[in-house]
Amino acid sequence: MFPPIVTGRRAVGAVVLTALLAGCQSPGADTGTPDATATATAPATVPPAPSPSSASPSPFTAANTVAVCQAVDRLIIATSKEIAADSAKATERELTAEQIAEELRADLAELADQVRAEAGRAEDPRIEALVADTADRIDAGSRAKRPTTWMADTYTRIPTTLMRDCRP
Repeated sequence: MFPPIVTGRRAVGAVVLTALLAGCQSPGADTGTPDATATATAPATVPPAPSPSSASPSPFTAANTVAVCQAVDRLIIATSKEIAADSAKATERELTAEQIAEELRADLAELADQVRAEAGRAEDPRIEALVADTADRIDAGSRAKRPTTWMADTYTRIPTTLMRDCRP
């Protein structure tokens, strides 16, 4: 029998990966291809997108927004897969709970840096703020005392918010 923390992390990894992959797909998609508009959570300070009837032409390119949102989506999916794979390997390597937590913190810190870099590429200040806030939220997970709990409570909600808010 495996130590409970390893089994728990494996379960969290599987749940997180499943939730993220489901949240990042286009409605009705069965190919696993991420939705072009998928990304992270919107902070309360980011104003909602204008309604189509009142929207004036944006000086920012929609293509840039789509590219940034897709890049963040790909980063989140890739890191989620890495975390799930690391969870499986943790059992074989017989890691302690603290070693597992440190690996997870490192993965999240790296993801936050990558997402923050994508925020810098955004031409639209609203998208830049949204993606930067996402990086800050992921960074908070890298500093969490119990990163596996943070993953289950917070990380799994990020793709849904991005899908909703990261769009031209």
